[in-house]
Amino acid sequence: MTEENWIARVWNADATLWRSEPEHVQEITNRLGWLHLPTRIMPQVEMLQEFSGSLREEFDRIVLLGMGGSSLAPWCFNEIFGAMPDHPAFSVLDSTVPDDVLTVNRGTPLDRCLFIVSSKSGTTSETDAFFDYFYGEVGARKEEAGENFVIITDPGSPLLRTGDERQVRAVFENWQDIGGRYSALSYFGMVPAALMGLPLRRIIERAEEMANACSPEAPADENPGAALGAFLGCCHEIGRDKVTFLASRQLESFGDWAEQLLAESTGKDGKGLIPVVGEPPLEAKAYGDDRVFVCICLDHDDAQAEFADELAELGHPVVAIRISDPVSIGAEMYRWEFATAVAGAMMGIDPFDQPNVQEAKSRTKAALEQFIQSGKLPKQDADVVEGSILHGSVRGAVRHLLNSTKPRDYVAIMGYLHHTEAVRDAIARIRVAIAAEKGVATTFGYGPRFLHSTGQLHKGGPDSGVFLQLTEAADQRVEIPGAPYDFATLKDAQAAGDLAVLQERGRRVMRVDLGDDAATNLGRLVEMITEAV
Repeated sequence: MTEENWIARVWNADATLWRSEPEHVQEITNRLGWLHLPTRIMPQVEMLQEFSGSLREEFDRIVLLGMGGSSLAPWCFNEIFGAMPDHPAFSVLDSTVPDDVLTVNRGTPLDRCLFIVSSKSGTTSETDAFFDYFYGEVGARKEEAGENFVIITDPGSPLLRTGDERQVRAVFENWQDIGGRYSALSYFGMVPAALMGLPLRRIIERAEEMANACSPEAPADENPGAALGAFLGCCHEIGRDKVTFLASRQLESFGDWAEQLLAESTGKDGKGLIPVVGEPPLEAKAYGDDRVFVCICLDHDDAQAEFADELAELGHPVVAIRISDPVSIGAEMYRWEFATAVAGAMMGIDPFDQPNVQEAKSRTKAALEQFIQSGKLPKQDADVVEGSILHGSVRGAVRHLLNSTKPRDYVAIMGYLHHTEAVRDAIARIRVAIAAEKGVATTFGYGPRFLHSTGQLHKGGPDSGVFLQLTEAADQRVEIPGAPYDFATLKDAQAAGDLAVLQERGRRVMRVDLGDDAATNLGRLVEMITEAV
């Protein structure tokens, strides 16, 4: 790394550090603006804080409408800092499940809600549907509904025209040379952070300190981003590709943000670092030799330290990261962005593209077109449930799927389900049973959110994934204004598209439809899986 001057090549936007093909060189050259974000965004702090202050009395709640890189950093900030005094409550909608959409309608009256419409491309189907729906809902309650909307997007985005037509309150045009998953310190992260009332200047100052520490002027052996990237790259080379996050409770959401960064950046060309986030802990001796552990904790919190030491004593690679206080989270995001770029170079991949994401989008579009023509979505070959989950084929299919796991595999559970505590608890029980008895890592993602995160890894990464897709029937139908389908149909089409691509790629995958009584049937599925392993 030092001999080939990698750090300077990163900063000089030398695309050949990663790939030399013309199409990659063009993509990479236009995706390194994140390196300079701390200095770019700092002059905007006063403006952002003034904008936030001007809205504080007018709105009681802020809802961000967005997917993937447009929503994960703000969601992470809110989880870490919580509600700030004298500022509106904050939440994110990144689910097309009708019950999740309707959750936004409850509580604070919608005319007292400010909606942030966040999309880099301006063509994200979920975000467009959210915008159309809530613009209609607000418009039914007040005139000049556009005053309740703010847009964050790239120059040239179709959202700019929509925002002009709807006379939205404000539009923030982001820098174009930044990919979504590297955009935490851009307007995509900092506009929501300002509206939450977070200490922007201090967050950015810490990030700038990290950027300086990662610069070519700093000693190479003291570069925190390069060191972490080299560590992850070396772990990948020796087969320890399951990057398992342990964290202080206040920092747990950082793993969800890093999950997208790692999975979408490195999961391609049959390679990938596989982030394992939120997996209930096992005994240290239960983990396989495909794991590398990241322990990220606040200085005053030693809750994970003893466990991390035990893992290290057993021979597992462990990187321990200490954060002085939550304000350093922006610096940590910068470190991981730099590390991902370095790890990508070691792996010989382009960490700035997402070549397989479009596959599921195209399948979803085709499924919706069939629905428009025939009134039905395509039937899925892997749909083993017809009615009750007690159907005999389900039990056998579950056992067959789990028996296909091999050492160094991972089991990915993909839930197109309403976000509830009951679902979280059931999934945790499933993950513990599989990880403990099969000795493989487990991941979980809510659909369609994970399509903008780990979806790239599932399709473009190594063929070590075993996939369990969970769907449910919609309790309610929620129409999308101007669309010939509703949110439930959109969600079902996304699940169908994702499944079709996994099948085409020969992945080991099974779909379980939990039907109308998802809570009861999910409990039965937990029992089946516990028996099967």
